[in-house]
Amino acid sequence: MSEDSTHIFLGMTAVIASEEMRNLMSLAERVARSNATVLILGESGSGKEVLARAIHHYSARAQKPWVDLNCGALPEHLIESELFGYDRGAFSGANNNKPGLFELAHQGTIFLDEVAELEMKMQVKLLRVLDGVPYYRLGGVKKVSVDVRIVAATNQELETAVAEGRFRSDLYHRLTQITLRVPPLRSRMEDIAPLAWHFLAQHDPSLLFSPAAVDVLTRHSWPGNIRELRNVVIRAAVLAVGSEIRAEDLPLGQANVPDKPPGYSSLEGMERKMIFDALHSTNGHQQKAAAKLGISRRTLSRKLKIYDNGLSEARL
Repeated sequence: MSEDSTHIFLGMTAVIASEEMRNLMSLAERVARSNATVLILGESGSGKEVLARAIHHYSARAQKPWVDLNCGALPEHLIESELFGYDRGAFSGANNNKPGLFELAHQGTIFLDEVAELEMKMQVKLLRVLDGVPYYRLGGVKKVSVDVRIVAATNQELETAVAEGRFRSDLYHRLTQITLRVPPLRSRMEDIAPLAWHFLAQHDPSLLFSPAAVDVLTRHSWPGNIRELRNVVIRAAVLAVGSEIRAEDLPLGQANVPDKPPGYSSLEGMERKMIFDALHSTNGHQQKAAAKLGISRRTLSRKLKIYDNGLSEARL
């Protein structure tokens, strides 16, 4: 790879400048040649999905289906029907047969994001599929066999989850045939400026960063990683006066963050501040931040998606 390269993997852009990320992408290329199950670790927003897509892109399955599922976004009964499908009459409203995501990904790759969020029952079923055991659709009478490469990701430490009884040890060992860890953005400072310029060009190619603004971006700790950087750049671009974004235009730190972001009441703004303060204090670790806030990991994830969508809508 070149010193500063941009790649597109299944429609998702990867901007890579740091040696650390170039080495990781090179490793992913080698891993992609096998059929081994891959577990990708890393903080929320650090780029785990980009790496997963790169593995599919470089694999012999590249021309076959890519299917992805966020395991933390759906309740257990919906995840089961999404992954394994159902036959007509399996439950009220099941008027037709529906293939599951495993069937749709046959001969391709399925990406299970936030895999640590799976309930125990689903962990058992996933383990059986990983072991090549045919399964039934919900309400089905005919077994389904699939050839699927599984890539999973989580921002949690699964060894800790295993020790606490929240994740099956046999599934953990099955998922970790290959383990890749995406470093947080703060540990690969060389990627910050290229990513910021990329997001700015996407939003408004006529805008520029001042040298002082680039310096401020580079020195920020980015507890929300690439997702936070993107939102900061978009917000600055929306609110910019003139053709140059200055350091003081960047919404970094409490002095630059409005009490009432677009679309939020003052109460919601306070809640948002508490959540991002907790994430900052835990270096972006959502499980620890959720515990600190006294809410579930799933609730925190849902709220972060709301904030993310709110910032995206603000630029329209």
